[in-house]
Amino acid sequence: MTASDWKKTLNNQLKNKPVIADRYTRNNKPKDRKIGIAAKKCENCGRFGAHIKSYGLNLCRQCFREMATKIGFKKYS
Repeated sequence: MTASDWKKTLNNQLKNKPVIADRYTRNNKPKDRKIGIAAKKCENCGRFGAHIKSYGLNLCRQCFREMATKIGFKKYS
């Protein structure tokens, strides 16, 4: 079950059953990550991998390449 699937099931099947919905949420919700690849995500697109956090950017490498000239970075080679 992916991180987005547990919310879909919760919304569709358990709307009128609050006690069961609470138990389902407690047992099936993905953990809040403090370390690792899923701890930070890109502020622009939401990707988890290849994260650049230097200078407070919080962007993935693909978004950084698109936005680098707008931010003020130059390519020297």
